[in-house]
Amino acid sequence: MSAPAATPSDADAVPPAAVSTDGSRDAEDGSGTPDRDALKAPGSAPAAGGRRWRWRWPDATPALLGYALVRFVGLLILVVFAWRAGPDPWWLLTGRFDSGWYQQIAVQGYDSAIPLQPDGSFRSSNLAFFPLLPLLIDVLTAVTPLSPAAAGLIVAWLASLAAAWGLYAVGRHLHSRAVGVLLAMLWGAVPHAVVQSMAYSEPLFVAFAAWSLYALLRREWLLAGALCLVAGLARPTASALIAAVGLTALVAIFRRQDGWRPWAAAALAPLGYLGYLTFVGLRLGRLDGYFYVQRESWGNTFDGGADTISAMNEVLTKPQLLAFYMVTLLIGIAIMLTVLLLLDRYPLPVLAFSVVSVAFVLGTAGAYYGKGRYLMPVFTLLLPVATALAAARRRTQVVVLTFLVLTSGWYAAYLTLDWRWSP
Repeated sequence: MSAPAATPSDADAVPPAAVSTDGSRDAEDGSGTPDRDALKAPGSAPAAGGRRWRWRWPDATPALLGYALVRFVGLLILVVFAWRAGPDPWWLLTGRFDSGWYQQIAVQGYDSAIPLQPDGSFRSSNLAFFPLLPLLIDVLTAVTPLSPAAAGLIVAWLASLAAAWGLYAVGRHLHSRAVGVLLAMLWGAVPHAVVQSMAYSEPLFVAFAAWSLYALLRREWLLAGALCLVAGLARPTASALIAAVGLTALVAIFRRQDGWRPWAAAALAPLGYLGYLTFVGLRLGRLDGYFYVQRESWGNTFDGGADTISAMNEVLTKPQLLAFYMVTLLIGIAIMLTVLLLLDRYPLPVLAFSVVSVAFVLGTAGAYYGKGRYLMPVFTLLLPVATALAAARRRTQVVVLTFLVLTSGWYAAYLTLDWRWSP
């Protein structure tokens, strides 16, 4: 079982009647019925008394509204639990764990060296955090009266909506509008979805990753490479996106397709990621500076999955906290969904991004409890679920989504109120 060598064109993804001469899909509403406005002759005059320019809601509006509703319910559940338990919900979303690290970087900048404990051992260093979110917080606080906490939350929320839009675009391109809407809503209801509403970098990364994959699927090489470049400044998991762009470009180059553009995309894609690694290396005076920080300051290394297997065995044989059981369940589901993507022969960009992302998460040693959150950006794993749900009856869709939203909201309360480490 192998991925197809080339990405599908728009004509492969939708019926021919839905494709205009420029490859756009606006001529069809997703049900197979051409849009009446799209069938009007070019240059035809508007109706008497009508306006030449009319506002039209974005095609992704149902996905954005559905995603916003899912996250609103999840946050409402969290607020209710927080109100009963005592902590301030604002603090839960902006002041804990990684949120504080990003704000510190925005205000104080990066460490000049790894800080030391009184006994001479290394403390946690903020050099492990990629710079895009702190940079945007810094810019927003410079041009508005917002605090770093408020700026971080606004960036995360706007990025979440941009990500949901990108997920819709990918789902619609590969399947249908219904799949696109459900893909966005499902992503908003995963167990660790609360992070999408916190001042974390995951929403920012997914926004650029989703649109980069969409551009790649449409063979818009320069846009895909540029978006991947920016995603490389958001999170280290951009390595999977870089692999997706690089492998797809390599196939196009081998087949002599699209001229110089695949070369340009492959060259652009890793620049953001490599740029930050170079910055940390220069900061610490060693080529492996970033990986040195991860290993010595945070205890994270890449061992090919030995630590993950050991941790899973311990979870399955000894009593553990709820978070460890949930992570183990999510790892099993992620592996199963990856196999389904391979069996369904999804396009190479989707397969490369999914497989490399899962391998990256499972192959990294340390912070086993965080692997559920690390898997959350791999939104492509939800494509088989969204496709199956789109084929189900409406009441089945409602029941499944309601269950997932309520479960996600409850688990968010657990992660932010009872769990002592980062979600």
